[in-house]
Amino acid sequence: MKASRRGLGLRLLALALLVGVPASAEPNAEQKRLMKKRDAERYQVDATGTSIRGGAARVTVKAPVKVVQKTVMDFKNYGDFISKFEKVRVVGKEGDKTDVYLQVPILKRAAKIWAVLRFEPPKTVDGWEVVDARMVKGNIKRLDARWRIKKIDDENTQLNLEMIIVPKMPVPGSLVTDEASYASDVAVMGVRDRSEQVHTGKSK
Repeated sequence: MKASRRGLGLRLLALALLVGVPASAEPNAEQKRLMKKRDAERYQVDATGTSIRGGAARVTVKAPVKVVQKTVMDFKNYGDFISKFEKVRVVGKEGDKTDVYLQVPILKRAAKIWAVLRFEPPKTVDGWEVVDARMVKGNIKRLDARWRIKKIDDENTQLNLEMIIVPKMPVPGSLVTDEASYASDVAVMGVRDRSEQVHTGKSK
């Protein structure tokens, strides 16, 4: 009887171990599409308090999530790997927040916007690592940015950037959204390239 119970116990233990081993999460349909195309994919987001939609872009990165997050937080070097950001410098700290000055040409370089963005520390929201930024001052009414970073597997990460720009000048909303989408596209591609260089040891 004792041997029978012992055998049953071993079988139950083996079954529990098998059930308890988590299967590797499969990339979802969006991630599979992005991994296949490699280039950034632009999209739009709704924005509260304005009729102008936000512009956004997403891409997959062949680097671990921690590498990508570190690149996103490398504010002082944004100008080195995000070509759309013409001038960038860290101008202050507010507790665990970082104030960053950005200058970005728009409308085919016919105009320039500048803003000081206050970046929040990363937080986890619905399985994403999120880095939010809000405008402290600038020559526009509003500029919000949200980086979203999500692990696909140990060697691949999804990266999204969503930007909401509200200018002071009378400009068609669709044009502003297109500019925000383009800037987001350039930014996620720049972070992707830098993260992959760092991961493979090829960064300068």
